[in-house]
Amino acid sequence: MTETNTLVAAAGAIDASKIYGGGDSEVRALDGVTVQFEAGKFTAIMGPSGSGKSTLMHCLAGLDALTSGAVYIGETYLATLNDKQLTELRRTAVGFIFQAYNLVPTLTAEENITLPLLLGGSKGDQVWIDRVIDTVGLRGRLKHRPSELSGGQQQRVAVARAMASQPTIIFADEPTGNLDSRTGAEILDFMRRAVRELGQTIVMVTHDPNAASYADRVIFLADGKVVDEMLEPTAERVLDRMKHFGE
Repeated sequence: MTETNTLVAAAGAIDASKIYGGGDSEVRALDGVTVQFEAGKFTAIMGPSGSGKSTLMHCLAGLDALTSGAVYIGETYLATLNDKQLTELRRTAVGFIFQAYNLVPTLTAEENITLPLLLGGSKGDQVWIDRVIDTVGLRGRLKHRPSELSGGQQQRVAVARAMASQPTIIFADEPTGNLDSRTGAEILDFMRRAVRELGQTIVMVTHDPNAASYADRVIFLADGKVVDEMLEPTAERVLDRMKHFGE
């Protein structure tokens, strides 16, 4: 399932459905979604509020379970794993970048970057970690704690932390939502460089057409279904497509 022609999927969903409630109050957050996320590519997921963007990401990352269908990371189907195996997969194969940074305030930038590795009893690949630190431009700020860093610098730490373990895939949930436009553009540029220069795979949920323009591909969701996709997006084309959603 992980290869179609020459496309190697870092993750994907097959006929994925997520239903909340029942009867008249039933909500289909995901309704038969089948999608692949190509390895070494930057994909954005867009759609109006309630379209299923975050639900899809959470199910792909193993943070929530499907009602029916399947999701996979690499060659592993998440439904085949027990809780311990799922926790291990999330720690080793998945990176997360959140809108709120989620850094540990008492640790330095360097300690925050390597924390997931240390929690798993690993020092990681120092050559790779150094490349990541240099890619996100943090070399001179490694001994600073989050309170001594700007919002943009804190998010760079979060990006580096997500990449430090060389995960199969990184999920980014509105990663520039708390940043001004200039700083947000810097973070998006770092993420794009991580894909193009370091071979990382990133899937990003965003409502911002400009943010989506940094991606290689945009997937559009509406009412829990994939309704369109766009390759080599521009902010203008994405905005024009979003107008059809009434946003």
